[in-house]
Amino acid sequence: MGAEFVLLVLALTIALLVGAPVPATAADAIAASLAIALGLQNSVVRRLAVPDLTTTVLTMTLTGIAADVPEGDRAVVGRRILAVVTMVAGAVCGALLVLRVSPSAALGLAVVLLAVVLLAITLAARTSADWQA
Repeated sequence: MGAEFVLLVLALTIALLVGAPVPATAADAIAASLAIALGLQNSVVRRLAVPDLTTTVLTMTLTGIAADVPEGDRAVVGRRILAVVTMVAGAVCGALLVLRVSPSAALGLAVVLLAVVLLAITLAARTSADWQA
């Protein structure tokens, strides 16, 4: 998460330095930084093998919903639907920020949210869980 945070801060810094509208070369640099960050995130999720959570493959989640509905496993279908709703809500919020405010605003929100998560996991890692005792 630390590397992902650094890459998001790099993308935000580029966006802030060039302003809006973002020139093509800066947009390429921002896209490359974000692509590497999301690739890292996806590889970690795959390594952790979190069930029903495919962060960058929405199609696979939708396919999983369609495949599991006939089997009637409500918990699995519910988690997948929640994942889809969350991704759509995030996409809508990000798009509105980019279109109505600025690309930097959307990246800034992403950096702040990631900083909060990074702080939370850092604090949680310092405390032993019951199963670790």
